[in-house]
Parts: sequence; C-alpha cells; structure tokens
Amino acid sequence: MSIRQTPAGATRTCPHCRAVILHSAAVCPSCKKHLRFVPGGDAVPTFSPLRVEGAIRHPNAGEAWEYSVLVTITNDRGEEVGRQVVGVGALQPGEERKFTFAVQMFAPTAMTEAERGVSNAIAGGGELTPTTRRVR
Repeated sequence: MSIRQTPAGATRTCPHCRAVILHSAAVCPSCKKHLRFVPGGDAVPTFSPLRVEGAIRHPNAGEAWEYSVLVTITNDRGEEVGRQVVGVGALQPGEERKFTFAVQMFAPTAMTEAERGVSNAIAGGGELTPTTRRVR
C-alpha cells in the first residue's frame, strides 16, 4: 500500500471552521481541532522565521477608532499572491489592542536545521532565525 503524497503548499478547507489550511496539517492552526490522527500528536511548526508584535492604544479623548487587520503576501517579484482581512474592530477611548503576526514554517521531519537554513545564512537572504520586533 502506498501513501499518496500531495505537493508542498497544497491546501484544503478545515471541516470545523472552514479556514483554508495546508493539506499536510493534522491540526487546524485556526480552530486547533484535530483533523486526523498522526502519531506524535499536534502539528508543531519546524521554525518561525518572522514574528512581529505591536500594540495600539486609543488616547482617553475623542471618538472611537475603527481598525482592519490586513495581511498581504507578495512573491519575490513583488506580485501580490494573497490578501486577507483577518480581523476588524473598534477601540473606545482608553482601550488597547495587541496584535501578533507570525510566519510558521513546516519542513519534513527528516530535514535538519542546517538544511532548513535556521542557523546558516542563505543566499541573498541572511539568516532564518526566529525574531521578534515590538512596534509601539
């Protein structure tokens, strides 16, 4: 019996929350519900090369502010390949919202850190070490 391999980046819809997820995911990253049994349990990202955190505070005066959280993905030629509004809301005077954006990478389990480039510089791109940048 052979196991059918899907191409890297193939997607499907989570049956629980209807989010578009990677076909290889055993757990939905949005609703965190299990999609199939995989020995070893939860899908843990191999590494996270980008993480940005920030906060927005409304001053204690004036009217409410509205916000939209937009994520845009572009390829190496600058062409937009994805655009998604992931959240909307309002801030009342004195309120604060914190936002975290992270890119999680999933590599085959046999791939070593050196092969992923986690600790080695890659051509034209520097290092893929996890980073956090706070924006205020």
